[in-house]
Amino acid sequence: MTTAYLTHSQFTAHDYPRHPEHAGRIQAIWQQLQAQGLTEQLLAIAPVAASDAQIRAVHSAAHLNRLVEIARKKRRVFIDQDTYALPISLETARLAAGAVIGAVDAVSGGQAQNGLAVVRPPGHHATAGWQMGFCLLNNIAIAAKQAQNEHGLQKVLIFDYDVHHGNGTQELFYNDPSVLFISIHQSPFYPGSGALRETGAGPGRGATVNLPIAGGHGDADYRRLFAEIVSPSIERFAPDLMLVSVGFDAHFVDPLASMQLSLAGYDWLARACLDLAENLCGGKIVFVMEGGYDLAALAHGWCNIARASLGLDGISDPYGPAQAREAASQVDSLITAARRIHNL
Repeated sequence: MTTAYLTHSQFTAHDYPRHPEHAGRIQAIWQQLQAQGLTEQLLAIAPVAASDAQIRAVHSAAHLNRLVEIARKKRRVFIDQDTYALPISLETARLAAGAVIGAVDAVSGGQAQNGLAVVRPPGHHATAGWQMGFCLLNNIAIAAKQAQNEHGLQKVLIFDYDVHHGNGTQELFYNDPSVLFISIHQSPFYPGSGALRETGAGPGRGATVNLPIAGGHGDADYRRLFAEIVSPSIERFAPDLMLVSVGFDAHFVDPLASMQLSLAGYDWLARACLDLAENLCGGKIVFVMEGGYDLAALAHGWCNIARASLGLDGISDPYGPAQAREAASQVDSLITAARRIHNL
């Protein structure tokens, strides 16, 4: 199994050490991949920065110009209370988006069976016109457009299991039937979007599937949601390519959320996605880094994705199982409602 691996030392340049989204996150992943002997098993591909045209395929001119103006300054700027940018941040964000594009290119062009894009800053909260939620450019959305515009792939699946709803990704494809967006996320929680009845609009109606759940849910409930809603939705859509927004902030030790997934639960999700991709689109799948703010859970989690993508057995887990209390009644009602709304 050949797994494309795109990352870059430049991703540490966008940094504010006192912020949850800091350079140490990606450094922890690099260190753990190396320590577990996985780096050399991956097909390293040097990313190329996303062009203005590739960025403008999803973002407005004002969105890009805001980052251009910040690049001309000599100081850190907070775009909102959560989201910082430095003079170097646009260059770094271009490279992050370019790395996801490169992974899509490698998988779509047959250079690799699947791909990992270990990037920052993250992207799934960035909307068409605004940076927010630690995100500057919507990396996965830019890459989805690349898959369609440059590789002729008609249908792209984006599955987001970051603990926060990917509001930017949803907004960008809300009217688009060619991109199926599915999200499992904590609710009520930041950014406040992702209700069950947000299902798309116009020709895109039905191509957005939101599964909002309260904090406290763990492995068993995520498995049920995947098996009973996510997997049937993806199978019906029959994508040409699967993209996955991965956030390890649903892990039970994460400091910013209150979900109860374990690394074993995350490993199950990644392997289930790989199996679906193998059955539906010739194995074409790319995993894209989003959130996750406990460094050990983040680093070991990405090692497990690398191992699964390479077709290797085993799991790296310094934390073990969560002591989660599954709120099965809420999941029962959510599954029933989602089946009715989406005709599953």
